[in-house]
Amino acid sequence: MTYLKSMASQMFQSVIAVLRKKDLERHLSSQAVKRHNLTKMWFMKIIDEREKNLDDRAYRNIQELEKYAENTQSALLYLTLETLGVRDVHADHAASHIGKAQGIVTCLRATPYHCTRQKVFLPMDICMLHGVSQEDFIRGKQEKNVRDVIYDIASQAHIHLEHARSFSKKVPVKAYPAFFCTVALDDYLCNVRKVDFNIFHPSLQRKSTLLPLHLYVRSWKKTY
Repeated sequence: MTYLKSMASQMFQSVIAVLRKKDLERHLSSQAVKRHNLTKMWFMKIIDEREKNLDDRAYRNIQELEKYAENTQSALLYLTLETLGVRDVHADHAASHIGKAQGIVTCLRATPYHCTRQKVFLPMDICMLHGVSQEDFIRGKQEKNVRDVIYDIASQAHIHLEHARSFSKKVPVKAYPAFFCTVALDDYLCNVRKVDFNIFHPSLQRKSTLLPLHLYVRSWKKTY
């Protein structure tokens, strides 16, 4: 079994190498890339970070999770800004923090699903700080120390959002559509706070019917 896993892993890595050398070059020569002069570096960062994350292990600390989010979610936002014709240092700064917040929230949202498959990706340093093991999450425990882990991680996402908004007046209005993903992030953070950071609460798995309205209001007010 170990041999088969090793062979499968090697084959998968070979496929990725081929895709990176052939398909990526083809896609980067597409009309959309040429029209908007999209930066190849952001594409490569996304692929490199995804490839490093294939081993399905927990993040060692919150900084490692933020780095992953920066090189994937933030990189996508940088490309979105370029598509909108925005090349501005303040917009990039906001995109960096919003991308990190999005990566953190995505990790939280996916935790109940991953736990059903015996996997936990939450930062180990925060879990250890509160004396929580991966097994506690897999068993769906809801004790205070488990909720404290979620509080600390969610708070970090909130801090990134607030920091991104602290200099919103310096960000070109043209960039705002790229940042409307904050509507869904705010919605989740608000809901997880309402259930006292019980990440397994059933309400967190339901779709929010008010998201379209909140998105419209955010767009109308020209805020993010």
